[in-house]
Amino acid sequence: MPKSRLSAFISLLLVFLSGALVGAVAHRLYMVNSVTAVRPGQPKGPHMSPEEFRKRQVEEMRQKVGLDDQQIAQYNAILDSTRQEFEQVRDKFNNEGRRIHDQQVEKVNAILRPDQRPLYEKWRAEREAERKRREQDRKK
Repeated sequence: MPKSRLSAFISLLLVFLSGALVGAVAHRLYMVNSVTAVRPGQPKGPHMSPEEFRKRQVEEMRQKVGLDDQQIAQYNAILDSTRQEFEQVRDKFNNEGRRIHDQQVEKVNAILRPDQRPLYEKWRAEREAERKRREQDRKK
């Protein structure tokens, strides 16, 4: 091989290899999995129960803030009160949402022909069953 053909071949080979290297590095960076931090003592599952969370929170307040037994009792009363308020707001929100949803169903039924209404009810029942199934899966 003449010198010019050899240098052209080596140059092409180096360009090809450098492209492959850059592609491999880019692929590795793109495909890297994200990492989630887990603190010591924290459960490794996706969520802890509200009772577990509260117990851990009270214990942290005792250790890090230095609450005594009387303050712990007062803190627990505050948490109970706050939970009740959140439940009231959630119930009000759910009731209002149900009312709006019922209005939507009435409006949709008003535009449907009589032969379409049973199909709509069947479709709604299927969606409700699917929603309940997903909710059960989340609780597991």
